[in-house]
Amino acid sequence: MAKELIASIERNGGYALDWREAENEAPKICREVYKRYERDPHDALLFLGFQTADALLSPSLDFLRIIASAFVLALARTPDIEILREKAAVAGDEESIKALLEEAPFILGNEHLTVDWILTVWKNINGAYTQAIVTHKGTVSEYFSSKNTEIHLAGRVYFHLVENRSKDAPFAFLATYTTHVSGSGKSKHVPLKHALIEFGDDAKKMLELLVTIHKAAEKSEFVADILESREIFYPLNINASEAYTILREIPLYEESGILCRMPNWWKNKSDTIKVTVKIGEKTVSRLSHDALLNFQVELSLGGETITVNEAKRLLSESDGLAMIKNKWVEIDRDKLKETLLAYERAQSLAKEGAMSLVDAMRLQLNPKILFADSFDGNEIEILNGTWLQSVLSKLTLPESLPAITCGDDFTAELRAYQKKGLNWLYYMRTLGLGACLADDMGLGKTIQIIALLNHIRRSADAAGKTLIVIPASLIGNWVSEVKRFAPHLACAVAHPSEHDDLGAKGEDFLDANKVFITTYGMLSRYEWLVEHHWEFLIIDEAQAIKNPHTRQTKAVKHLKALHRIALTGTPIENRLSDLWSLFDFLNPGLLGSAKEFTKFTKGLKESSGGYARLKRVVSPFILRRLKTDKDVISDLPEKIEMKTYASLSKKQAVLYAALVKDIKQSLEEAGEGIRRKGLILAALLKFKQICNHPDHYLGQKAYAESESGKFARLKEICETIGEKRERALVFTQYKEIIAPLSEYLTSVFGRSGLILHGGVPVKKRKEIVDAFQGHEYVPFMVLSIKAGGVGLNLTSANHVIHFDRWWNPAVENQATDRAFRIGQKKNVVVHKFITRGTIEEKIDLMIEDKVRLARDILPESQENWITEMSNEELLNLFTLSA
Repeated sequence: MAKELIASIERNGGYALDWREAENEAPKICREVYKRYERDPHDALLFLGFQTADALLSPSLDFLRIIASAFVLALARTPDIEILREKAAVAGDEESIKALLEEAPFILGNEHLTVDWILTVWKNINGAYTQAIVTHKGTVSEYFSSKNTEIHLAGRVYFHLVENRSKDAPFAFLATYTTHVSGSGKSKHVPLKHALIEFGDDAKKMLELLVTIHKAAEKSEFVADILESREIFYPLNINASEAYTILREIPLYEESGILCRMPNWWKNKSDTIKVTVKIGEKTVSRLSHDALLNFQVELSLGGETITVNEAKRLLSESDGLAMIKNKWVEIDRDKLKETLLAYERAQSLAKEGAMSLVDAMRLQLNPKILFADSFDGNEIEILNGTWLQSVLSKLTLPESLPAITCGDDFTAELRAYQKKGLNWLYYMRTLGLGACLADDMGLGKTIQIIALLNHIRRSADAAGKTLIVIPASLIGNWVSEVKRFAPHLACAVAHPSEHDDLGAKGEDFLDANKVFITTYGMLSRYEWLVEHHWEFLIIDEAQAIKNPHTRQTKAVKHLKALHRIALTGTPIENRLSDLWSLFDFLNPGLLGSAKEFTKFTKGLKESSGGYARLKRVVSPFILRRLKTDKDVISDLPEKIEMKTYASLSKKQAVLYAALVKDIKQSLEEAGEGIRRKGLILAALLKFKQICNHPDHYLGQKAYAESESGKFARLKEICETIGEKRERALVFTQYKEIIAPLSEYLTSVFGRSGLILHGGVPVKKRKEIVDAFQGHEYVPFMVLSIKAGGVGLNLTSANHVIHFDRWWNPAVENQATDRAFRIGQKKNVVVHKFITRGTIEEKIDLMIEDKVRLARDILPESQENWITEMSNEELLNLFTLSA
């Protein structure tokens, strides 16, 4: 089960590793992880659980280490683990697991991480531990020590600290131990004094029982004293100072193997004095972008307000524990001074006025914004007031929003989740907030936008105009769906494929229409697009603006608009700078400046709650549903992925071996720098061409089937597809092989198919899609992965063939989703071609083994990471294997 779960998460980027993080240690750790994973995925996770926090891993693999380490630590703290051995198990604490999930870094696929998933992973790690400990001949303690000497098993002794009603001795301390384990695995606790009776004069057994206490006594003066005086065996009434000593020494006791049971207020650490800033308590009379929220500042202790005088009284106390409002509080006088200074600063800001909703959300991300880095932020707590919390709850729970209608002239019937999306988009408009509709590919983001625009067209406040910016390949799709579903929505295309020259007649064009569709490339061509102030600005395939430094991104952000919407199937990638760029478009200032955000994200891994705060801030602005979620859509068939292996022909093998020989000599002569990188990238291109067909590499046109193993495998698959009268999409990254593939497939199917690549005119693309989707049987379409990988609806096909690999699962999945989307009635079978023994097979194994999961590689430079390999590594990668 876990392997399948892991594989599904991996396909969505859940585990990614970048060896660039460290040149020496990380590869060694990773190689061991992957070697184990190959043998047993669960054993690999158990191995990760024993690694220390300073292991140099990518954020995604490190998060997997954190999950496994939490299991190992819980296992180590299991009472009587030596007795239980393989019967020991970890019962997952749901609250602890939720805390783990909140701290998950921004990795592709983290929407798949759930409590149940972690519990399943833990169950499988437990299986690996059970198997290991059954075959281990020594003690459990020896087993743990062999894995990590810093992890100490829990002994049989517990320390308990509870509150007393006595004024002179407000706390009681008691040591207990477990006497035996029942058949159900539960331990019986008795006071430690019973050991004096149970063991009598048996010094050996007594020493075994007290070994953890002796370890603690080596580092703790308190434990040493009560052990020497034998007070450890009896209940002790202690004062606040002694209790504070015990509380601060808890980590020391636990390291020694003593289990500690302490008051909840100490475990939660919530009962510390903080500056509480509550924003948006009062109802805002009018929802709008510039609506101002009130905020109030107070000192709080465990959620209860205290006065400045009460806080100042605590300053007179010495460091330790003090009672205030019937609660014990830890007093750190230096920290308390900082808290009072922060309170005074916040009070002065509150007198200056209210703040906008975006500013309020930004403050939750980084409380230091209020205080100009004067404080470390731990003294400040930002809370949502009643009104603001109700607004944010609606944004994260779209089912709670009031329903709106699309109008009688809207011809589509929206699915339930699409109606919720429409309501959410409209509510975001009323708030004046930018929104990211991030539904999975195929769930109908386009139709939700069209429904929104049609509703606004019919409403009383339909004043402004809308600009939709899309890739050129999607023009036909958008125009077709607008005409089909909202025929009364006046829509025009600002693109040379529809109008020869709009530069001089922009005003007339603007007056005649309400909705305008253009491409990213046209923004620098038509000045009137930039000069006009749009009511709505909608960008499709919004990953196009993830790099904030490109001309294209700057052009989009230069557009003026009241409301902004971004559509993307991949809203968050591994690089947090992508997230910042998206929100810099949607809600400028929410995540601060690029410099501020970079500074904030640098400390995310080390800071407590950093990732959780970031998620809380951005999640209300992102609506994401997955087509694999049966709660969203239950009538989409399954996607079946398989690898299709081909062998090199004799001619291919000869060419391949000769190229390896040439590359070896060239690498020795190239030295370092850009020349070497260019040589490697050119070699990759040549190797992939040889794997496709010798004529692809040699630039010839015959393309005989017998000379290519891939052509032979393609024939075998497509003959079966043709017999069932099914349809196939064949993707390649090379335009020059599209025509030969089409000619070859025509001979296989006995009838012609279609082709689509970047050279096909925009006007022609819709005709091609309509022909393929039509009633007449068109057995195949050959597409370039760049031109046909996004936006197209090709659900007539239920076979997807990746003839040559892009080495980036995200790009391949986008292409696959041309068939695996709403409207598909059959299971979709995905064939990924791999030539055995070649670089294709070796890199595929690297991707599968997470050595270089392609989502950890820049999509624009899928192969650049290979140029960082040593000559020896490269030759191992290039050389043919048996």
